[in-house]
Amino acid sequence: MAPLPAASPADLDAVARALGDLVERDQPLAERTTYRVGGPAALLARPRSIEELQRVAQALADTAVPVLVVGRGSNLLVADGGFGGLVVALDEGWDEIVIEGTNVRAGAGAALPVVARRTAAAGLSGFEWAVGVPGSVGGAVRMNAGGHGSDMAASLTEVRLFNLRTGEDRGVPAAALSLSYRHSAVSDDEIVLSVELSLMEGDKATSEAMLTDIVAWRRANQPGGANAGSVFTNPPGDAAGRLIDDAGARGLRLGTAEVSPRHANFIQADPGGSADDVATLMDTVARRVVESSGVHLVAETRMVGFAGTLGGPPQEQGTGGGQVP
Repeated sequence: MAPLPAASPADLDAVARALGDLVERDQPLAERTTYRVGGPAALLARPRSIEELQRVAQALADTAVPVLVVGRGSNLLVADGGFGGLVVALDEGWDEIVIEGTNVRAGAGAALPVVARRTAAAGLSGFEWAVGVPGSVGGAVRMNAGGHGSDMAASLTEVRLFNLRTGEDRGVPAAALSLSYRHSAVSDDEIVLSVELSLMEGDKATSEAMLTDIVAWRRANQPGGANAGSVFTNPPGDAAGRLIDDAGARGLRLGTAEVSPRHANFIQADPGGSADDVATLMDTVARRVVESSGVHLVAETRMVGFAGTLGGPPQEQGTGGGQVP
């Protein structure tokens, strides 16, 4: 897949001048992803308050500079050429977790495993599945992350969204987010600030045993190392891993990227490897699956800085743009 063009230098300079000391230039993104590969962001802002987010919105207004929100990067692949726009990262002050009865409010920067453990310790049930997902709450809303028979939609009641182009700050009921398998209606220009969850009264010991079982299952069945979890969404009634296996792609290597021998729907990146190798391997796997089964796999991984689609004809990428876990 070809790299996407960057924003014009004039537009980038204008945004940088408007943000002043709130922005940094040419900042590495590899360290912000679980793949640990990829190029830099032309601009990076780490707002710590609503006021600083408003500054970002004012700077972006009436420009063509693309924006990308990055959380823990557990579902993100950035091209070796980097991202030629503004990356917004909620690093500090956005990870508060407040538990009141069976209701939970969590900041967008809160880690999913932390929320899972905190709610289980409080005797609440319904969020145990998240202990094995190394992403952030905000990104999990954007892609309706899930696992082990549940997802964000199962307990999400409301989301606070901020529009990075207009500065609008609003609460949105979960029912208005069109949540479906690895998809939401959160737009490219919106950033999740916090969420409200409704959980169930449970038993602390039972929930903590579930956490232990989930962590053990993932360690036994999924690879460690530099990867971003499942590469492709599961087609209806089937499993992407099975289709990749049947296409003979388990263990396939291309340059510094390899389809995991342990789980065929994972791709591993070598230390110091190439994001473009990962993307090319994804495309190769998708094409093999089309040839083998006629099924067009859809990327679950959020591809940033790449043009084109995987495996041939145009397809709707289920995770879209915007915030990533």
